Amino acid sequence: MAAIAIDGPAGAGKSTIAKRVANELGYIYVDTGAMYRAMAYYMVTNNIDIEDNNALEQACARIKIEISYENGAQQVYLNGENVTPYLRTEETGNMASKSSAKAPVRAALLDLQRDMAQEYNVVMDGRDIGTNVLPKAEVKIYLTASSHERANRRYKELVEKGEKPDFDKIEADIIERDNRDMNRTIAPLKRAEDAVLVDSSEMGIEEVVKTILSIAEQKTV
Repeated sequence: MAAIAIDGPAGAGKSTIAKRVANELGYIYVDTGAMYRAMAYYMVTNNIDIEDNNALEQACARIKIEISYENGAQQVYLNGENVTPYLRTEETGNMASKSSAKAPVRAALLDLQRDMAQEYNVVMDGRDIGTNVLPKAEVKIYLTASSHERANRRYKELVEKGEKPDFDKIEADIIERDNRDMNRTIAPLKRAEDAVLVDSSEMGIEEVVKTILSIAEQKTV
């Protein structure tokens, strides 16, 4: 089985790009961020104190996450409930960034992610796929963009939803999240030594997809 690992900071477009690349290649797209968000959703809705390691371990033991593909789209089930519609809120995203640094949370999902890569040809995106989850992946990409551009993309998404976001706050949150992800003790966000850097700050989606497909073709031929 072949694996393409796409790592990078929040808002770099990893999920959008990974889905497109997987579709082009006929691979399975594995959104690890959605898995962590499902864990975070459980923590938020059950008022789990993630700084209490005992409580966190007990919570992780009660969580079962399953991935299914329905009409070509990934669906995430948390203890039998499809929670996909609830995973993209700011509250869940911020909790995911914090809780994903915790060892019990990472351990709970690591085996599931590796098992999927053993069973299918996958495109997997996250923070530590190339460095930790799939260190032997045939293709590794580090996808990034400037904090300003990532904030601009998020700002436009929220405006399209009819919200009135604060651009400066969005960018500040992104910078804070980058710092948290890059400096956490367990599996920090970093570029794998053999990962190809793709900066999408000045690139459109199609250009990024073509770039990664070209890299994948060279690496897997």
